[in-house]
Amino acid sequence: MPAADPAHTAGDPFTMGPALLFCPADRPERFGKAAERSDAVILDLEDAVAPDAKQRARGAILALVAAEGQAAELDPSRTIVRVNPVGSGDFAKDLHCLAHTPYRTVMLAKAESAEQLRALADYRVIALCETAKGILNAAAIAAEPNVVALMWGAEDLIASMGGTSSRNHDGGYRAVAVHSRSTVLLAAKAHGKEAIDAVYVDIPDLEGLAVEAGDAVASGFGAKACIHPNQVAAVRGAYAPSDEALADARELLDAAAAAGTGVFQHKGKMVDGPVLRHAETTLRRAGQHH
Repeated sequence: MPAADPAHTAGDPFTMGPALLFCPADRPERFGKAAERSDAVILDLEDAVAPDAKQRARGAILALVAAEGQAAELDPSRTIVRVNPVGSGDFAKDLHCLAHTPYRTVMLAKAESAEQLRALADYRVIALCETAKGILNAAAIAAEPNVVALMWGAEDLIASMGGTSSRNHDGGYRAVAVHSRSTVLLAAKAHGKEAIDAVYVDIPDLEGLAVEAGDAVASGFGAKACIHPNQVAAVRGAYAPSDEALADARELLDAAAAAGTGVFQHKGKMVDGPVLRHAETTLRRAGQHH
């Protein structure tokens, strides 16, 4: 199977989401269900697969592609493959596997430098910044032409620094995690790339997930990763504007059209260009235009 054209790869924006669902690549019986229940599935060859099962995981992906009529289960436009870090023994094996599949969007685990991304020049890459070096180099990584999105990872980041928890007792992120999250978001957006928020590891706490996903939306993250199908609805709900939010956005834009000036007051608040763009974004998330 021919590799993708890097020039074409770089030109297409990342539009998967908002709910991306991880699925262990050594569990092929879950592939179809994961794809059905999410906006895009991430076949994970890295942390979700034990070292002695990685070859079997690659084989499962190849078997899916080889099975006539079955590959349609995983639409390449809605499928991401997370590969092992550059320099690991499994990275080259992962690339050999990918070369025989139609999947051209990959997530690079523990991305740490722009140079690493050049080993994936034929792919659309989501660079997962989850080490101190990766966070500090996020801007250089985002500038690489084959990078379509950045994601950050809280737990691997803290572990890489010798810490024990990314969150405080109240459930909120520790200061270093907040800083890292913001750094990745700013780096991605500064280079016109998408940003993906980290997973929420407390699977039963759907209320906490909804709050965090709501903050991701408001902050500018284009998607959030999930580790369980039950989390998808909460993420989708956060990204779907409420009827009230849509009505407020339309009312604000109508008021702006009537005012015909750059700055005006609406319901006691000052409104200018950035505020109007917020309203336009709300409508756009719902597939509406003003």
